[in-house]
Amino acid sequence: MLKREQALRILREAGCSPEVIRHSLAVEQKALEIAKRIIENGHAVDLERVELGAILHDIGRSKTHGIEHGIRGAEILRKRGLDEFVGFAEGHMGAGIPASEAKELGLPERDFIPEALEEKIVAYADKLVAGAGSIPFEEARGQLKAQLGADHPALKRLDALHAEIQKLQE
Repeated sequence: MLKREQALRILREAGCSPEVIRHSLAVEQKALEIAKRIIENGHAVDLERVELGAILHDIGRSKTHGIEHGIRGAEILRKRGLDEFVGFAEGHMGAGIPASEAKELGLPERDFIPEALEEKIVAYADKLVAGAGSIPFEEARGQLKAQLGADHPALKRLDALHAEIQKLQE
């Protein structure tokens, strides 16, 4: 299995800025906090996958900061033989993007939604980190609402992800 230092080296080799790396490390910390609480409540979570997925989730930002950074990240990960982390790159955008919205955004017409629990934890943690700092869920939701509009379906997906993660931590 890939080691943490190797994942950080891969970010640097891909050309990620120091800001993107700091963000990824903050997401890693937040994701591990969430994952540990979920484990304490008796649920199985692969902490190593959470750690590495969080570090690698934004690798596509080495090429673009647009919505397609998740797709570009998946391409980079596949080229490096790291297919097991593709879902972290593709599924963290928004609160997941269904095929219908992907097409409207100019992305390939398929679902980009976190499926594995570890991917959901990282996607959720990513929403709770602005730059390299933590923000509360309501602020994260407010940012998404301001960006996409009050009735965008991404808000319902974010609310559902929040509810799922909160329930697992109770």
